[in-house]
Amino acid sequence: MRIANLDNRLVLLTDDALAVDVERASAGRFSSDPQQVYSQWAPFRAWAEQAELPQGTPFDPAELGSPAPRPGQLLGIGLNYRAHADETGFTVPDTLPPVFTKFGSSITGPVTRVRLPEGGHTDWEVELVVVIGAQARQVDAESAWQHVAGLTAGQDLSERITQMAGPVPQFSLGKSFPGFTPMGPCLVTPDELADPDDLELGCAVNGESVQKGRTRDLIFSVPALVAKLSAILTLQPGDVIFTGTPSGVGLGRTPQRFLADGDELVSHIKGIGELRQTFHR
Repeated sequence: MRIANLDNRLVLLTDDALAVDVERASAGRFSSDPQQVYSQWAPFRAWAEQAELPQGTPFDPAELGSPAPRPGQLLGIGLNYRAHADETGFTVPDTLPPVFTKFGSSITGPVTRVRLPEGGHTDWEVELVVVIGAQARQVDAESAWQHVAGLTAGQDLSERITQMAGPVPQFSLGKSFPGFTPMGPCLVTPDELADPDDLELGCAVNGESVQKGRTRDLIFSVPALVAKLSAILTLQPGDVIFTGTPSGVGLGRTPQRFLADGDELVSHIKGIGELRQTFHR
């Protein structure tokens, strides 16, 4: 199953990539609000799997918003690919990955124009994103997928000067400028994917590939992250986890490279879809 946020309304996507409005198709049983569906995830899935849906309608990807536009918690995971930890000069985590947040005002949909902060060094970080579908508290890795609603693509855009400013790093602020958290184009349930633990992801700047990896190389897999995070805090339906980025970021290059006025960044996860950001001053 694939769901999306089309012009701030929850839709189901059909096999031929048409959109079916959920509130209308369910005769009001489920809200049009894309965020609210996660609090009713089990009954929603049961309904969607047996519902006789009306004919869908075509749509413009630019009209899509984030499939989780207002998560209660948005958690970012750092250094979760060994090659990325190496390229940035940090120690590879062993028992617990670095965790930060991205503030909700930075969330956008998959096709956007992003203003570059003045005097900054804005970097790209393509990531697999997890959305929680059932409360998770002290769950084990073996049962963790049962608490996941689905997966989407995300860009953890990062302004490196702000991120490293001050006596301690400002990861959350440096990653939360307006437009710095695009997600989408849709949420895909794990059963739609041949192997949700092994997905190809990557991104390109102006057509040049800059990142390419596979989620099988995550140091902490999706189940491991849900288990480790839920051992400390309670994950609620609709919460979002950015799982980390593979190597190839601008910060780790020699010479370093950052996004410039007019650049186009296209990110993809095979089986989920793509994001497209253009940047301006």
